[in-house]
Amino acid sequence: MNRFSLALLSVALLISCGGQADTTFDAEAYVAEIMEWRAGRLGRLVAPTGYLNQTGLFWLDEGSYSFGSAATNDLVFPGDGAPTIGTLDVGEQGIFMTVEPGVDVRSEDQPVENILIADDRSENPVMITHGSLAWTVVERDGNYAVRLRDFEHPFVATFGPLPYFDIDASMRVQATLHRYDEPRTANVGTVIEGLGYHPQTPGVVRFEIDGQAYELEAYDSGDKLFFVFGDATNRDDTYGAGRFLYTEAPGDDGLTVMDFNKAYSPPCAFNDFSTCPVASPRNRLPTRVEAGEKYDPALHYSADAGH
Repeated sequence: MNRFSLALLSVALLISCGGQADTTFDAEAYVAEIMEWRAGRLGRLVAPTGYLNQTGLFWLDEGSYSFGSAATNDLVFPGDGAPTIGTLDVGEQGIFMTVEPGVDVRSEDQPVENILIADDRSENPVMITHGSLAWTVVERDGNYAVRLRDFEHPFVATFGPLPYFDIDASMRVQATLHRYDEPRTANVGTVIEGLGYHPQTPGVVRFEIDGQAYELEAYDSGDKLFFVFGDATNRDDTYGAGRFLYTEAPGDDGLTVMDFNKAYSPPCAFNDFSTCPVASPRNRLPTRVEAGEKYDPALHYSADAGH
C-alpha cells in the first residue's frame, strides 16, 4: 500500500470514527489537497529564498564592522567567502556596505563597491551575493541585523522528510471571527529576547474541536488571517514555541475555515537565525491538536553544534 493509499485510509477511518462516514466528504480529494500542500511546504523551505540555507544572524549596534571569513573580522561569515569582504557601517539610515578592492560582491548580479542595503521592511529590499553566500538586512523594532545565507549549505541537501500527524479531516473546522470594536495592536514575544512582534489584530476566531469551544486571536496578513498558536502537543510532538496557521479572511458573515492539518513549524524550528514570534499565553490551547506538522530536533541546524 503506497503513502497516498495509507493517508486516504487514515482519513476514511477518522471521519467515520464514532458513527457513519460523511458520504458528502470527498476523502480522496482532501488527502490529495493536503499532500500537495505538504509538497509545496517542503519546496518553499528548500528554495534559495527558504529558511534552510540561513547560516548567520548578526545584530548590530551603531558603528563600523569588518566582515569576511577570517577570524580577525568583527563579523565572521561561515562558508567560502573572502578573508575580508568589506565593512558595514550602521547608522540611523540603516547599514551601508563598502567592499574591499578586488572582492567580487554583487547586487542583482551587478558588481557593487558600496551600497546602502535596503532592509526587508523597505519597498525594495536588497540582497547582496558573494560566491555562494548571500545576505540581507532585517529591521525589527528599530534594530538592524544582517541575515546570512549559503546557497550551497549542505544542510539543505540532506534535509527531510518533514514529520506529520496523520491527516484528520475532523481537524478542518469552521470558525467565526468576532471582531473587536476597533482593530488592536498585539504585543507578542519572539525567540529573540527583548524583541517584540506587533501585528494588527481584528479580533478573535472561535471554533470547536471535539465539541469543545476554543478561541485564538487572529493577526492581519493581507487577504488572510495569521495565527501563532500553541497547544499541549508542544510538550512532546510539536515545536515548543508554537506553530503557524493561515486561513482565508472571512467575509461579512465572519466565517472562515481553520485547517489544522496545514499547521506548520516556524522557521526557528530549523535553525537559530530567525526572529519567529512565539505563541502568546492567550493563544495557547488547553488541548492536544494532533494535526499538521510535527517537530524533529534532527532537522534543526545549529552553528554551535556544527549540524
